Amino acid sequence: MNFLAHAWLAADRPARRVGGIAGDFVKGPLPAGLPPDLAAGVALHRAIDSFSERHPAFVASRSRVSRLRRRYAGVLVDMFYDHLLASRWTEFAEQSLAEFSADTYRMAETRLPELPAGFGEVFHRMRSSDWLSAYREPAALADALARMARHRIRRDNPLADGFEEFVAARAGFEADFRRFLPDALAFARQWQPPGGPGR
Repeated sequence: MNFLAHAWLAADRPARRVGGIAGDFVKGPLPAGLPPDLAAGVALHRAIDSFSERHPAFVASRSRVSRLRRRYAGVLVDMFYDHLLASRWTEFAEQSLAEFSADTYRMAETRLPELPAGFGEVFHRMRSSDWLSAYREPAALADALARMARHRIRRDNPLADGFEEFVAARAGFEADFRRFLPDALAFARQWQPPGGPGR
């Protein structure tokens, strides 16, 4: 899952939502200095990632990616699912996507001093370009993949044109997404952090 899906699956618990979008920036064991509520959000992020990797619909989506980009299939499917969630947002949420995104940015900003510096650097770009809402537009997703190919992966790679994979199998990805999302939501709702439900 990518930023938007992690935030949405965390529902209305601010710390879990912040931990959800910051989860990829907390590496290895959870730092002792990370507040318990944010640690729970990061732990939920990791649990959702593990759940996703095993889910038959997500596995099916990865298999739809061509051999050329199969190495990056998980990354691509994460981003395709964010696009599908954003572009069909009103089916899944009562709050508008713009309001949800603005709320999430506000929640994250208040906790920045407690999170890794690497997330803070990315967060400012995320908010200024409104990544959470932007993925509803195909062009924004294509641009994001091109940026990732240039800046985040330190070798020659075929991600720049990764949106071609979505176009080639759009109906299949959407069918997989619709199978996956209710199960992911049920998993996130029943998940409890290692320290107990209060976190």
